[in-house]
Amino acid sequence: MAVRPATHADIEKIAPALAEAFAGDPPMMWFTPEDEGRAERLVPYFTALVGKLHLPHGEVWVSDDPVGAAAWVGPGNWPFTTWQRRGVIGTELRTFGRHPLRVLRGVEAIEKNHPKEPHWYLEYIGVERSGHGQGTGTALLAPMLERCDAEGTPAFLNAGSPNSRRLYERHGFEVTEEFRLPDDGPPLWRMWRDPS
Repeated sequence: MAVRPATHADIEKIAPALAEAFAGDPPMMWFTPEDEGRAERLVPYFTALVGKLHLPHGEVWVSDDPVGAAAWVGPGNWPFTTWQRRGVIGTELRTFGRHPLRVLRGVEAIEKNHPKEPHWYLEYIGVERSGHGQGTGTALLAPMLERCDAEGTPAFLNAGSPNSRRLYERHGFEVTEEFRLPDDGPPLWRMWRDPS
């Protein structure tokens, strides 16, 4: 499976692939409980995040067939500042603004124990549905995990499903904490990977 660093020209295919992948993700379904049109509403969100935050302040890797992407935030760049986020706030409001209190409580729960130690943060990874089970997720993880090992830098993520948790465990991530989104929301798992 061939993967490569993404460019701004790739955003038009990355955003729909991530939107399709996350439309059925339990935490994203909790944040956007209306089923109808969820994937379509997420396309502008991922367009803004990848283009204005992940590419400038991290690394994005893409696969072309099937389309998938892994969006990382570089050490010391999380959380994004208000100035860095100025170009995505409007899109976030349009995407998640129907339930502002729910979103604020959910973000607070996710950010509560985000590690302070410098690390690469895998914020999003997803593959279009037709490409599931072909090793694309593993291929998208490989370059950055190799970089983490070479640089001696840890990696961190929040797994949103048991299936994704198992994928990350196969690549050296360990669960540090299980927590739930508020109001009987779905579980997530904070996962940390020390460099080998």
